Amino acid sequence: MASSAAAATGPTEEFRYPGNRLGLPEDGPGSVATWGRRVVALLIDWLIAGLIASVVMGRPMWAGGSDFGVMHSAIFAVTTGILTGLAGGTIGHRICDLRVVPVRDRKTYTAPPGVLAGILRALLVSLLIPAVIFDRDRRGLHDLAARTVVVLR
Repeated sequence: MASSAAAATGPTEEFRYPGNRLGLPEDGPGSVATWGRRVVALLIDWLIAGLIASVVMGRPMWAGGSDFGVMHSAIFAVTTGILTGLAGGTIGHRICDLRVVPVRDRKTYTAPPGVLAGILRALLVSLLIPAVIFDRDRRGLHDLAARTVVVLR
């Protein structure tokens, strides 16, 4: 059985906490958002999209139907993509005190990520699988593809 000469010293400098590699603070404004806030924001946005779809379809959300589901998903993707791209977050993000910022060359910026990044991110979130596969900085595949990160406001 082999052993190393050096004892375990804890996390490496590269990864001490989520967002460290991106130059983000460990906690407080600008730190990587927690999963709880992100899920609540997603549920708020999904509910808002359902209410809009109810108005467009002329029937309540609980009436359902495949055509309602398609409309609900489309409205969610469009509103999420546009709001994220232009404003840096959705209504759910605002309520949960979150924002989406672009990441370029391991640096984050305060400007919104842009419409193309917002739409790409929203489409991948709509597929669900990219959103539940993530790295140690809490960036899902949708964030990696759009080159974004969700931080506290």
